[in-house]
Amino acid sequence: MLNVRMAVRADIAAVDALLARSFPRLLKPDYPPSVLVTALPRISRAQPGLVTCGTYYVVEEAGQIIGAGGWTRAVPGGGKAQQGLGNVRHVVTDDRAVRRGVGRTLLTHVFAMARAAGISRLDCISTRTVVPFYAAMGFAVRGPVTISLAPGIDFPAVAMTCELSDQAPGSA
Repeated sequence: MLNVRMAVRADIAAVDALLARSFPRLLKPDYPPSVLVTALPRISRAQPGLVTCGTYYVVEEAGQIIGAGGWTRAVPGGGKAQQGLGNVRHVVTDDRAVRRGVGRTLLTHVFAMARAAGISRLDCISTRTVVPFYAAMGFAVRGPVTISLAPGIDFPAVAMTCELSDQAPGSA
C-alpha cells in the first residue's frame, strides 16, 4: 500500500539517493549523454530547503521511499510568486516502481494540498521524459524551455500548466 506524507529533514538522504539512482535511468532515453553528464550532478540532488518546506512529500511502500515531490509558491530559479499560482517541484519516482501509481498518488495529493492552500493553477517544468505523465494528469504543454543550471550548462525541458478545479485533474 502506498502512503503519502510530508517530507521531513530525516528524509533528505533517502530523497537524495532516490534522485541519484532514478534520474539517470529514467532520463537516459530522452536526453543525449552530453546533456546528462553535465546536468545530472546538478538535478539529481535533494534540495534540503525544498524537502523541508512543508509542501514536499514522500511516497512510501513497506517503509521505503519510492517517490517524492511537492509544490511551492516560490518560482523555481527565482522570480516573483503570483497569487493563486503554485509550482510543482522536483518530482521523482523510483525507476523500479514506475507505472505502479506512485506518481499519480503523489500528484493527486499535491493537487489536494495546493487547492486547500488557495492555489488555482500549478505550473511545472517537466523533463521530456514525463511530459506524457503530466499530460495524463491534466497538465497542458506551454512549450519548450531551457533551464540554465550553471554557466554553459543548459537543460532542455518543457513548461506545463494545470488549472485546478473542484475535481482533481487526472481523476477523470
